Order: sequence, then structure tokens, then C-alpha cells
Amino acid sequence: MEWTKENYTISTDKNRLDVKYIHHYLSTQSYWAENIPVDVLKRSIAGSICFAIYIDDAQIGFARVVTDTACFAYLADVFVDAGYRGRGLSKWLMESILSHPDLQGLRRFLLATRDAHGLYEQFGFSQLSFPEKWMHIHNADVYKKKD
Repeated sequence: MEWTKENYTISTDKNRLDVKYIHHYLSTQSYWAENIPVDVLKRSIAGSICFAIYIDDAQIGFARVVTDTACFAYLADVFVDAGYRGRGLSKWLMESILSHPDLQGLRRFLLATRDAHGLYEQFGFSQLSFPEKWMHIHNADVYKKKD
């Protein structure tokens, strides 16, 4: 799928993805995937619906959704390059993600964020209603190099 606005494009075509760019951003500039190995990133892309933002042909943003396309989805790895922030691209990216036909009628759509609650609340995301019901395994140091 593809959405266009001015000279920007959002595409779900995995063949267009600049994996080197995505890897550089996630491994060096994100707090959630610091030091992610490129082979792990490639597997995560393969198992997700990916959304990339382009200006002309240069990639400037990314997000992916892990989903069964029926009941559940998890939004991950969302970013817009710092030089392109403040132009409404994050909002447009969220609109595109939430309009994707494979992400309609889901019972639950989750995400985790440290600092972008305001963005996601605009699209209906909220704090967990019953956090005491949720459990997880979180290996925060999984990408750290071992000596």
C-alpha cells in the first residue's frame, strides 16, 4: 500500500526499505533497540507489516506492526528522522497505519512508549485499563555485547 502527500510517501513495500538506515537509527539513536543486531532487525521486518516514510526516494521514517491481522497488533520501532520532525509526519504515519486494511477490527492494539504518549493518545491509545492483569518477559539487555 502507498499513501502520498506533497513530496512524501508512506509505503508498506518491504523491497523499498533501507535496512541499513533503519538499523543505524535503531541501533544508535533509539532507547528501545540500542545495539540491535542487523540479523535480528531483518527477522523483525520479515515478521511485520512495515511502514516507511520517504521524501522522494530517501527514507526518513519507519514503523512496524506485529500482528495476526485478526485479533491483535503491536506497534513497534516508530521513528521519524530528527530533521523531518514537526511537519506532521508522525501523525500521518499513525493515520496510515490505523487505516491499513489488515489492521481493522482488531480486539487489541498495543504499544510501549517512554515519551510519545501525547501522539498516541490522539489516535485512541490509552493507559492499560487493568495493568495488574498484564505480564511480560522483558530482557532489556538482550542486545548488549557480552565480553
